[in-house]
Amino acid sequence: MSTTDASIDVRRAADRFHTDLGWLDSWHSFSFGPHFDPDNTHHGLLLVSNDDTVAPGGGFSPHAHRDMEIVTWVLDGRLEHGDTLGNHDVIYPGLAQRMSAGRGIRHSEMNASITEPVHFVQMWVQPDRTGIDAGYQQIDVTEQLEAGEWFPIASGQGHEGAVRIHQRGAVLWGGRLARGRRIDAPDALHTHLFVAEGTATYDGVALATGDAVRTTAAGSRPISVGDGGAELLVWALLL
Repeated sequence: MSTTDASIDVRRAADRFHTDLGWLDSWHSFSFGPHFDPDNTHHGLLLVSNDDTVAPGGGFSPHAHRDMEIVTWVLDGRLEHGDTLGNHDVIYPGLAQRMSAGRGIRHSEMNASITEPVHFVQMWVQPDRTGIDAGYQQIDVTEQLEAGEWFPIASGQGHEGAVRIHQRGAVLWGGRLARGRRIDAPDALHTHLFVAEGTATYDGVALATGDAVRTTAAGSRPISVGDGGAELLVWALLL
């Protein structure tokens, strides 16, 4: 597809790949692990968008990553992170986290509660270059999101207040939007809009929790938020 071809591709929540391991209930927007579709491996620079719920006391034991920018966004509950750089933190709703795998890092992600599940979205973006130093960053953006506008959660373009990713062509915008709110979607060559919670319409198309819209060269389209409000995540990708 050339950069002048415009497309809008709506992906419904129930049509995603699904992994159910008992302790993990995971919905994959793209090919992941044993799930593979050669026509659904990425959208622009976005390679992974997993919608994960981990049972109380469960989690991912230490495992390795390399040459990937990983952004984790918690929706409900608390996620405990530990890594070989010595970071040990608990991520909660409103705390943006970025881990740059670089030349290599091992980390674990465990539900910090033994009584309540944790629900989060984890997203992987291709970095600008390989072999960089591994790194970690987190910033609480709760106050900024309360304004009810788009806010850059993660950015490779130097946005103030965002966690920094090593990819100049990518920005993750988040919005906690009130019922009836009308707002234009971020504009980029490729965008990936994910309805993390709530309902909305995108250019007149009704969307529910877990639905996504992938666009290419579609411009900025109007979004209207449903009666219960919505939390939306939009990757704006220049490549």
